[in-house]
Amino acid sequence: MTTPSVSQGAARYGLFMLTLVYAFNFVDRQILVILQEPIKLEMGLSDAQLGLLSGFSFALVYITAGIPIAWWADRTNRRNIIAGALTVWSGMTALSGLAQNYTHLLLARIGVGIGEAGGSPPAHAMISDYYPAHQRGTAMAIYSTGVHLGILLGFIVGGVVSQYFGWRVAFFSVGIPGILLALVFFLTVQEPPRGRWEGAVQQVHKPTLAETLKTLSGYRSFWYLTLATGLSAFAGYGSGNFAPSFLMRNHGFTVGEVGLVLAFVGGFAGMVGTFLGGFIADRVGHSDRRWYLWVPAISGMLAIPLSFPYLLLDNTAVVLGVSFFLSIAMNTYLGPALAISHGIVPPAMRAQTSAILFFILNLIGLGLGPLTAGLLSDWYQPRFGEDSLRYAMLTVALLSSPSIVLYLLAARRLPGDLAQGLEMSPR
Repeated sequence: MTTPSVSQGAARYGLFMLTLVYAFNFVDRQILVILQEPIKLEMGLSDAQLGLLSGFSFALVYITAGIPIAWWADRTNRRNIIAGALTVWSGMTALSGLAQNYTHLLLARIGVGIGEAGGSPPAHAMISDYYPAHQRGTAMAIYSTGVHLGILLGFIVGGVVSQYFGWRVAFFSVGIPGILLALVFFLTVQEPPRGRWEGAVQQVHKPTLAETLKTLSGYRSFWYLTLATGLSAFAGYGSGNFAPSFLMRNHGFTVGEVGLVLAFVGGFAGMVGTFLGGFIADRVGHSDRRWYLWVPAISGMLAIPLSFPYLLLDNTAVVLGVSFFLSIAMNTYLGPALAISHGIVPPAMRAQTSAILFFILNLIGLGLGPLTAGLLSDWYQPRFGEDSLRYAMLTVALLSSPSIVLYLLAARRLPGDLAQGLEMSPR
């Protein structure tokens, strides 16, 4: 029996809708970041509690639920899983606006994490079936710009709505539209044939998680890459989740002002960096796939020194200018990482491979980054006073620097690992 084809237009529309869903994923995830200062004041929270709320508690359920959902996605309709997951996380975001205390808000964020676990791994697998290997770096990068589109929208909506109507209304305003988007996604997006570019012979067997882990155990480049992306995310989440608080405490911004500013320097610049990472890797990596790892390594070498003027200078205009380029440099890694990860495994393992990558990436990055920054800020408080947060964020940036070495180690191992892979050569 022949599998249905996917037109170029359907593939583009599918990528567009997946990117939009991913944007809603991050609107709902990151809106707490812009709202944490008014929530902190109302509920009397510490920075460590904020770090736990926006980072570790969310990440724990997100990464735990992600692997079984990915296993399910490698066996059934991925579009339907994503539509259902979007409904869950959007509904729990809306419920966050009803929270009366820290426990209520914590439980609601856990619900958001469970829902969002069903978003990315199935989406990654769909994209790899929409596009051939030599276009996946760009396609994955376009999808990953949804992170920063979501941050942009979350900062604008969260900042403006919170300033004029309160933080509870801000949660309602982003949660309810997501439920409507889930219905549109379910009705209009085409599920692509699994393993479309590799041939139906590879689609027969449905590997278990143990088989996927056994396959990946033979690819040392994957594990170096996974740890490297985790440390990149550690810096991104650890610094980014406290960026609104940093600008409000150290540069006198209001919640509305910080939302508009970070929508540009965090959201737009992050989109530019994410797209460029995949686009450049596809262009220069055509003849040497190691460029998929050298690109984020070079970006990391640029990001570390830019962190010093961003966090230590008092001139607000200079700080914002530096932060724009810093955001570009910090966000080049995701598209190339996903493209390489999917290139060394069979199609039936892609969702699970993404889930394993995201398990480690989010455990280190989302789970430990904000929590570490919050704990350090509280610890530095007696010595540095109002400057405790800036030094905590700088410490987090420096702790991420081994990622550069790990990207280079992954690049060193990559040629041999790709020789064992199934489809990284252009088709």
